[in-house]
Amino acid sequence: MTPETAIPQPTGLPVRFQPGRPPILRTPRLAGQASAQAWVTEHIEAIRAELLRHGHLLIRGLPIERQEHFAQLRDILVRQRATYKEKATPRSDYGADVYSSTDLPAIQPIRQHNENSYTLDFPGLLLFCCLDAPDEGGATTVADVRQVRAALPSDLVERFRTTGWLLTRNYHDHAGLPWQTAFATEDREEVAAYCERNLIGHSWQTGMGLRTVQRRSALVRHPRTHEEVWFNHAAFWSRWSLDKDVQEVMEMTYGTDGLPFDTSFGDGEALTAEAVDILNEAYDSATRRESWRPGDLMLVDNVLSSHGRDAYRGTRRILVAMGEPITLTDCEPTVRPSPGLLT
Repeated sequence: MTPETAIPQPTGLPVRFQPGRPPILRTPRLAGQASAQAWVTEHIEAIRAELLRHGHLLIRGLPIERQEHFAQLRDILVRQRATYKEKATPRSDYGADVYSSTDLPAIQPIRQHNENSYTLDFPGLLLFCCLDAPDEGGATTVADVRQVRAALPSDLVERFRTTGWLLTRNYHDHAGLPWQTAFATEDREEVAAYCERNLIGHSWQTGMGLRTVQRRSALVRHPRTHEEVWFNHAAFWSRWSLDKDVQEVMEMTYGTDGLPFDTSFGDGEALTAEAVDILNEAYDSATRRESWRPGDLMLVDNVLSSHGRDAYRGTRRILVAMGEPITLTDCEPTVRPSPGLLT
């Protein structure tokens, strides 16, 4: 039986919502950090309620000028910090569990994804903050994955519901991240122990390379609202989401089974280019964007909303922090997590 949803009612905060843009909450004029912290503390429950309603919320008007200001507000908004595990993209560490958003070339857009959807526990809340806004582009795009789920064909949803999705990673030194960075250790025994604990199939390849395979649920329910959502990296890391020329170069370099990332249905059946196009189109139809302004703070419920990044020009300095860790078992996965079969 489907549990009753518990979506909060409007709170009375002056949240403005326009099609194609995330909901924006403008603060009153705040003189400095002390007044900003007091305002957030006073309205924290209403902010959390609006976040549950929309899945993401942009707060505009906070006087955030330095990493320390962001960290101070993070500590009000976040009850418990979350860590970044099984790293997949480069980030800069600013200390105090504050990082840069993904350090990928400005010309490269980043597709929609839910942070760490492939791990057994993941951050429930993401906070993004703008210190320097780019000259053009560079929005942190967001998409309500309740809408993504609703936009997908029922037969494709049911296929993923019954099989889940499979993530295969091949760790190389010059594409993706090397395993030493991804697992934050130089010790192969520590990696093996981590994989055993976290239900990840793994094998060491010729030349000290590592291959991992893990099966995860493609659909989950939010632990508070109980709404079913689309929650995975199936399209994000599919070979069919790569530009055609990039795909060809990667396959020539590493072989068709040696790509740094690839995905399939949870039973191992390959995804077709057509199926991945359908998934990406559903994300595109739900995507919202707003150009960054210095001081902007974006809250993202990591189960209700995916996020990505537009390509940009100019200097872009966006900080990120993660909190409110959630376990997969609390989200009613339709498929039990398990190690994938190694080939």
